[in-house]
Amino acid sequence: MKRLLLPAVLAATLAHAASETPLEALPYTPSLDVAAMDRSVDPCDDLYRFACGAWSKSNPIPADQSRWSVYAKMANENQRYLWGVLTKLGEPGTERTAAQAQLGDYFAACMDERAVEATGLKGLQPQLDRIVALKDRRDLPALLAELQLVAGNDRLFFGFSSGQDFADATRQIAFASAGGLGLPDRDYYLKRDDKTIKIRAAYEAHVARVFELLGETPAAARAAARSVLATETVLARASLSKVDKRDPYKTFHVVDARGLQALMPGFDWAAYQVALGTPPGQARYNVTEPVFFRALGARLRSMDLAGVKTYLRWQLASSLAPALDSRLVQANFDFYGQTLHGTPQLKARWKRCVQLVDLQLGEALGQEFVARNFTPDLKAATVQMTDEIEAAMARSIDSLTWMSDETKSRAHAKLKAIVNKVGYPERWRDYSALAVERGDFLGNVMRGNAYEAKRRLAKIGQPLDRGEWGMTPQTVNAYYDAQMNDINFPAGVLQAPLYDPRLDEAPNYGNTGGTIGHELTHGFDDEGRQFDAQGNLKNWWTKKDGQAFEQRAACVADQYAGYTVVDDIKINSKLTLGEDLADLGGLVLAWEAWKVHMTGKTLENRDGMTPEQRFFVGFAQWDCADARPEALRVQAKVDPHSPARWRINGVVVNMPEFEQAFACKPGARLVKPAGQHCKVW
Repeated sequence: MKRLLLPAVLAATLAHAASETPLEALPYTPSLDVAAMDRSVDPCDDLYRFACGAWSKSNPIPADQSRWSVYAKMANENQRYLWGVLTKLGEPGTERTAAQAQLGDYFAACMDERAVEATGLKGLQPQLDRIVALKDRRDLPALLAELQLVAGNDRLFFGFSSGQDFADATRQIAFASAGGLGLPDRDYYLKRDDKTIKIRAAYEAHVARVFELLGETPAAARAAARSVLATETVLARASLSKVDKRDPYKTFHVVDARGLQALMPGFDWAAYQVALGTPPGQARYNVTEPVFFRALGARLRSMDLAGVKTYLRWQLASSLAPALDSRLVQANFDFYGQTLHGTPQLKARWKRCVQLVDLQLGEALGQEFVARNFTPDLKAATVQMTDEIEAAMARSIDSLTWMSDETKSRAHAKLKAIVNKVGYPERWRDYSALAVERGDFLGNVMRGNAYEAKRRLAKIGQPLDRGEWGMTPQTVNAYYDAQMNDINFPAGVLQAPLYDPRLDEAPNYGNTGGTIGHELTHGFDDEGRQFDAQGNLKNWWTKKDGQAFEQRAACVADQYAGYTVVDDIKINSKLTLGEDLADLGGLVLAWEAWKVHMTGKTLENRDGMTPEQRFFVGFAQWDCADARPEALRVQAKVDPHSPARWRINGVVVNMPEFEQAFACKPGARLVKPAGQHCKVW
């Protein structure tokens, strides 16, 4: 049945690709879009539908997406813009800098589908041959290191990289982390409900299909898939849950080289690190999940060599499938895109190629984006808003009746130490050592993976670079890093309709101000609050203050636990608590900063709304969104963010300022009785 549908899927993909063209400039949508609103809805009952009710009608989920939102649409427009930039840089004879040549040649190699099809699996054959040639378990560590470098992820048994020491954030040490799974979460292997069982069966069939494409007979492929699933299930049982991984104390277990070796007696860690190019015998390793590594060691001892080879072949081919020929690309999409997330259509090749350039040459591409789209005035305005919101946080700390002066003093110290990074890094990353060949797409991907892995490994034992970014400048997102103690706002997220210099301050403070406040609050959410001003994992709270915080956080967790994601699945509020706290705290801070900012200024009604109403509608419209049911089911298991509707309604229901702005009456759905509002910061 699936084979009969394949030509139609490909035809739809080609039609979709033809319908989109590169953008010469980023399009403009106002940060408060009245056309997206549904004013027939009472905002006191459902602010999300009031603000976004018409958005989905004019912005249906594209066939190549499992979810769609204001952020996703902006990211897509950024991609279309960068598509044009990369196409020009890839034209022969173009005058280019060395970095531009890397960008253009990488993109051109990716877009040369005919060459990719002609190459087939030949580019992967050397690695597959080395797996087949494995004759002795003593050679596994070196082989595994080689495969992990080119695969570029933690899919081959585990991950090994650098990270900041939780006990001393100025120190970078080796991290060994759990991995080895082909499904998004341990629960997919362990739960017994009907939908999970169906997904697991589809996954096993997908693994078998990949083995067939690697040359196995159907019977041998099915046996190989059973072997892979058995190994991954063992690893899943030994893995921490997503909720447990949010507790830094559960992922901080320091050992020395001897202790690392003791976790997996049959695995030569020294040989593995030599093969990675990292000096063995480090004094400190953080093993994030010791139980996992003990289970992995036992599994490796119980597996025959054929089983190990089967697992390695699957994870290598699956990891690199998006860079292989159309058979592997389609098989990968059929499961991960269509079955798991409900996405009807494979993304056009140009999108996949832009994403890969962003992944592997991201800051070089970022320079092209920033030079064209991020002005000094825009940066200055964002920095000012950030300063104002941090000042609001300082006032909030001072006003807390439940926090002692001792803890307040430490909270102020942490707030003062936060570094604000806006737009782009001060020093751009140098990719000159990465070899890019115009006619070798898969080779570029593997070399890019190895380059990034080695860049990270080289940090072990080196001084910390606090100027480094974890996102590229063109990314439509933002983040807080608890160990860096910094908040980061890439240029991509500081564009309309998120930040709109053409509009009044009300929607901008509700939208971008809420985002700034959100990231700032992450430093003081249930996870971030456990790190001190220097980024060390350290309890700086008095016992009484810690208990008071947990009481207030529980109010938010209890509220969100009652919200439905999809079907009868409720929000796992223990997983989403950090984001829910940041959403609430962020908007409270943005409101306070906006009020101070507007002191002495004239507030005018616009579009039939007061400035206060425009603030809340601007906030709500940052997350106008829609998602397929399959994607929502995955989100419920793995995403620490609540669904869009609850990220809006769940916040304003706790703000009396919202009730006043819309003159809400008692009994409305978004009105809580006095004294029942959740508030932490």
